[in-house]
Amino acid sequence: MSHDFPAVRSGWGVFGRASTTLTDSEVLIHDWYVADGDPELLLRTADATEAKGLLPHLAAFFAERAAWHRRATDAVVTRFGDGIPTPAELADAETDLVLTTVEAHPGGDLVLHLDDSCRTHFLHGHWPAVRFGEDGSVKDVTVEA
Repeated sequence: MSHDFPAVRSGWGVFGRASTTLTDSEVLIHDWYVADGDPELLLRTADATEAKGLLPHLAAFFAERAAWHRRATDAVVTRFGDGIPTPAELADAETDLVLTTVEAHPGGDLVLHLDDSCRTHFLHGHWPAVRFGEDGSVKDVTVEA
């Protein structure tokens, strides 16, 4: 079976429709575009035109990548820590929680997925994710599996 979906090109790579090949060789086509890189980039739409429209949100992220990462790690510590976090706790989290994936959503939300690089903060197979609204404010902090 052939799948012909238009690619979305950007300064951060070529976004193609995400897919998974199952053990029986069946290929599942997902409803989002993905570009490999560091971090992995997702455009949460199945429509190529809409995907191109999400690229400015990624540009805003890359213009201040370190600041977005720090705000995300601070949000995780604040949400899951005990009491008011200390500057040392916030600094440790910034180092320990590595940015792995950035998702751009229709409407302007960005979700940053983080990996616990030292495996001491979250259970194996679980990772924190921080959702930012179009205005850059934290909307939600979750743990995903």
